[in-house]
Amino acid sequence: MCHAGVMSTSPVPHPAGPASRDGADEAATRVLVVEDSPEIATQISRRFTAEGWQVRVAVDGPAGVADARDFAPHAIVLDVMLPGFDGLEVCRQIQADDPRAVPILMLTARDDETDLLVGLGVGADDYMTKPFSMRELVARVKALLRRHERTARVAAVDPSAPAGPAPIELGDLVVDRAQRRVSRGGQEAHLTPTEFDLLVCLALSPRTVLTRERLLEEVWDWVDASGTRTVDSHIKALRRKLGPDLVRTVHGVGYSLEPPTP
Repeated sequence: MCHAGVMSTSPVPHPAGPASRDGADEAATRVLVVEDSPEIATQISRRFTAEGWQVRVAVDGPAGVADARDFAPHAIVLDVMLPGFDGLEVCRQIQADDPRAVPILMLTARDDETDLLVGLGVGADDYMTKPFSMRELVARVKALLRRHERTARVAAVDPSAPAGPAPIELGDLVVDRAQRRVSRGGQEAHLTPTEFDLLVCLALSPRTVLTRERLLEEVWDWVDASGTRTVDSHIKALRRKLGPDLVRTVHGVGYSLEPPTP
């Protein structure tokens, strides 16, 4: 079990937060959908509403940024290709406001590895390639909500409470779980929340091969690994930030963290 946060099997939480200016119920889960296709936006909105979530739809980049600030969503589903400016710029601006404020799932019409890595690099927590299963989209958003709630609980711990888990030190790699900070060779690396959780999962079992299925279950809270490249893309993002030698690929199985030399 990985302990970047405590695993939970409870229903999706309805985290408290400020109500939107249009009087949205602050006890409900709010999800912002930034999508310029009316057909796709309507399908997503109807499905999310059926889950009991309050949904707002933005149809271009500037509206997406404005609604992220005004609607105070608990999660954002963000298309890459948008009028005004694209989803990557939307993500950058939202992250600039508060990197840990809201989890973001990006939608892309192109199965392009560069686009995926750039999206993860600017702070997206997950991505899906169109066309996608609405059922899987709902499952992914629920997983993001659960993970974000755990992270928020950790961040809200009373400062007078006992210290959090000890840092993980593997060679020149230091993973501070209490402060959610990472450094290698004395240089701090800026990871997204998902990248950090994935690194912790690997670092808790160094030199041990962890399957994609296990990583998906423990980091993303979902178990259907069929046809997904989510883990692979996040591993590549970690290698870009921490060095290509840190995580070893075991083809057909998964990944292992190889402790670097100090």
